[in-house]
Amino acid sequence: MTHQLYWTEDPAPLLRVEPGFRLAEASANAHPGFAGGKAEGVAALAAGATRLADLQERLFANSRMGDQRRVLLVLQAMDTAGKGGIVKHVVGSVDPQGVQLAAFKKPTEEELAHDFLWRIHRQTPGAGMIGVFDRSHYEDVLIARVHGFAPPEEIERRYGAINDFEAELAEAGTSIVKVMLHLSRDEQRVRLLERLDRADKHWKFNPGDIDERGHWGAYTDAYQVAFDRTSTPIAPWHVVPADRKWYARLAVQHLLVAALERLHLEWPAADFDVAEQRERLLASE
Repeated sequence: MTHQLYWTEDPAPLLRVEPGFRLAEASANAHPGFAGGKAEGVAALAAGATRLADLQERLFANSRMGDQRRVLLVLQAMDTAGKGGIVKHVVGSVDPQGVQLAAFKKPTEEELAHDFLWRIHRQTPGAGMIGVFDRSHYEDVLIARVHGFAPPEEIERRYGAINDFEAELAEAGTSIVKVMLHLSRDEQRVRLLERLDRADKHWKFNPGDIDERGHWGAYTDAYQVAFDRTSTPIAPWHVVPADRKWYARLAVQHLLVAALERLHLEWPAADFDVAEQRERLLASE
């Protein structure tokens, strides 16, 4: 049996946030649609990398002929959920010249002087690119809500602004894939302990992550509101169980491949006479 046969169902509908979804009740350890284990998942990821790379190259090639389409992957999660692993093991399998990565940290003074979407607009992917937001505009309705960095009426305004912003992106040719990597509190503790126990991971540890664990319930509520208000037909949310790193990577790869396949990408036709150029080349020294 090949690894492809371990997919028993398309995971996209299983992961997509639908009315009635409750994050507090969702499993972080499941592997929806995939019947295999880690070994089969790793093999499936390797096979999928070939398909993803081919589709990305087609997207990039078409942009050189004026095609304005592009893809944006939005990654949100609690700390240690594996955003970096997605970037490395999923997006890292394609040609880097076709990837535009933006990792959003604490806003600078300049960024705070503008509307919260100002810095986001500056990082949206160009034509032919796969853009990746490692954290995103959603920080401004998650952290801001949990810690009271903005008044309630401003946060309420931001949900609508986000929907308008994403609608504009879609209208301009951007396929949006929004993913929340759903990690359990117990698994986060294990991963934080590993960062403390291994010298090669100390650089990843932030003491503030322990403080944020104290707000776990508030973050769960904030994510729920964000899902309820901003999971739209053009930019639906997908909640990916992240306790098993291999499944999270495989699921996000599947969502990216599916988004690219919906574009029905063909290799762009030559804008010159191929036969004529062949003759010229053969006649040249």
